[in-house]
Amino acid sequence: MCGYLGDPSGRCRCSTEQIQRYRNKLSGPLLDRIDLHLTVARESTVLTNAPSGETSAHVARVVAEARDVQQRRQGCANAFLDLKGLRRHCHLSAEDQRWLENACERLTLSLRAAHRLLKVARTLADLEQVQDIARSHLAEALQYRPGS
Repeated sequence: MCGYLGDPSGRCRCSTEQIQRYRNKLSGPLLDRIDLHLTVARESTVLTNAPSGETSAHVARVVAEARDVQQRRQGCANAFLDLKGLRRHCHLSAEDQRWLENACERLTLSLRAAHRLLKVARTLADLEQVQDIARSHLAEALQYRPGS
């Protein structure tokens, strides 16, 4: 692969087969162990003085607050929750539980992937400083999975 897949310049000339062959080098069980899969676009080379979004200091503060909430609630970061911790701290409404189960079935996610998805959704709720995981958190967590 050339390294330019998705670049807005259109520099990637790889065929669909080449891209798929490259992606197939990573096994499903390995990918299941990676919580977030993100595509990050290349920054524009045009320099500007316009502020772009939240400051790093603000984001760092929000993340630190979410980590503090996790430590107080369960004694560890969400990433380290075991099955008992998942059941205790990642409650879903019955409707959202069915939605998650259907999504996992439709996307053929493993149980490990579903647990990781719950941990990411719990973190998203913590970042928003809300107690309960909402469907919007589940949907956003699903967007971070490959092929979703």
